[in-house]
Amino acid sequence: MKNTYQLLTLICLMLTGIISANAQTSTYYATHHNYQAVSVADGLIQPWSMAWLPSGEMLITEKPGRLRVVRDGQLLADAVSGVPEVYYQGQGGLFDVTPHPDFDDNQLLYLSFAKPTGGDGSTTAIVRGRFQNDRLTDVEEIFAANSVGRGHYGGRLAFDDDGYLFLSIGDRQAAPEGDLENHPAQDTSNHHGVVVRLNDDGSVPGDNPFVGDSDYEPAIWSYGHRSPQGLAFHPETGDLWESEHGPQGGDELNLIVAGNNYGWPVIGYGVNYGVGNPIHETTQRAGMEQPKHIWVPSIATSGLMVYTGDKFPDWYGDIFIGGLAGQQLAHIMLEDDFRTVDREETLLNGLGRVRDVRQGPDGYIYVAIDDRAGDDETSVIRLEPLQ
Repeated sequence: MKNTYQLLTLICLMLTGIISANAQTSTYYATHHNYQAVSVADGLIQPWSMAWLPSGEMLITEKPGRLRVVRDGQLLADAVSGVPEVYYQGQGGLFDVTPHPDFDDNQLLYLSFAKPTGGDGSTTAIVRGRFQNDRLTDVEEIFAANSVGRGHYGGRLAFDDDGYLFLSIGDRQAAPEGDLENHPAQDTSNHHGVVVRLNDDGSVPGDNPFVGDSDYEPAIWSYGHRSPQGLAFHPETGDLWESEHGPQGGDELNLIVAGNNYGWPVIGYGVNYGVGNPIHETTQRAGMEQPKHIWVPSIATSGLMVYTGDKFPDWYGDIFIGGLAGQQLAHIMLEDDFRTVDREETLLNGLGRVRDVRQGPDGYIYVAIDDRAGDDETSVIRLEPLQ
């Protein structure tokens, strides 16, 4: 009996060690809050964006052109019908999803995507439709950018408190060559490298900064962007924050102000891919905005979120930005004015390419992990605090 008791004790100790080891591998340490990563939805192909309906259902876009639903903790097997055809090549595909602020009343859902325009052409577009019974109906295109190119679609959507819809659009990979001041992202007669502001039906608000100026596309809110990847409003200030890919270095976190020029490719902090020679003659110029934070080398910034939940109270008001090439989640701590960057810490090192980060209605932080090639299934995970 004694030997049996000792054996059982040894087995219990071994199991405890295994459990402790497993718990340790799922534990992450960070400023103010330690946390663990818990899988929410597995078996996804290139998840790009996440959103929640008032009912608590979670929506996930997959870049190949599928909209998925997580209900009662389970990823539904069937994709939502009614999603438009997308241009799924290179950086193109299905991008963002967001419900209308009055979704309870109108059931309107908005999707951004790479729209095929014939041949190898494509542009960034928005559709809206009514989401009922796991189907999209009455789908209509409400906006299509007048910019065509190979990549740098942008595609992030954000509603402000007044019900205006904002969309990021990249420079479509127009090469920074020759006279940089004549680059398409500095040409305000098109939608290359801009953030646009729209009414919820896709029309242009009459108080946009360039309405009535024939040198500007009236939908433009800001311009001079390269590849804007994240877009979110700060609830304390109403400020619009944007994360942006630089080339080889020079990723940016920008505070977006109506009518301002953010400088690409005239100014910046990156260099040309591969060869490493400078693109810009200078990093600053009068009349062009400076980023609030930069990454050199590039982490390939992706989705952006402002945290306002109660699960991580010491992170309230901070900004979180995904990193694709960096395979990380950047935590940007702001000072008390919520406009000045204090410092940065790196979270989730090595878990995979972070495509999007969002706050769920439960106050937890959700992260979409992306496989670049689309060959492997990936997941959405939830960050939960450890007491």
